Amino acid sequence: MVYVLLAEGFELVEAMAPVDILRRAKVEVKTVGVTGPRVKASNGVEVTADLEIAGAVTEGLDCVVLPGGLPGALNLEQSPEVQALVDFCAQNGRLLGAICAAPSILAHKGLLKGREATAFPSFQKDVEQGGGRLSKSYVVQDGPFITARGMGVSTQFGLKLAGALTTPETAAEIQASIQSEAKT
Repeated sequence: MVYVLLAEGFELVEAMAPVDILRRAKVEVKTVGVTGPRVKASNGVEVTADLEIAGAVTEGLDCVVLPGGLPGALNLEQSPEVQALVDFCAQNGRLLGAICAAPSILAHKGLLKGREATAFPSFQKDVEQGGGRLSKSYVVQDGPFITARGMGVSTQFGLKLAGALTTPETAAEIQASIQSEAKT
């Protein structure tokens, strides 16, 4: 099971592109409303989440995805329930994906220390201050952490998550089917 966490002000494409790609890969994905059952993206589009954060469980949880966007990433970081899900994944070797501003959440917790990671340019300092090694790649995986720079690489971010949760071959098949020439 993968949870894509949605907080008020999230970046729509950074959340929905990975949801789409993971569902194509036959991965069970649930959008989780952190700030309520209906969550407004930074561009004003309102999304009805599959479940609210109070109903999120860790049993069977393989991955948590943290979309960026402002103030979405800040709202994610302020949520004790989000912090608990991130801690669960980190302590149990589960995959954590973060894009745009959201890698700063992992960096602030010290989870990127000594790891290669990236973030939106204005949040790259957070990665470095958290002890991470800033990557020149737009999407990078180091162990159980997949980080990406922003909305422009949301599809590649989703493909990297799909490859990690299924097989690289599955991700390549999806990439070919959507005609993406992603370089991750």
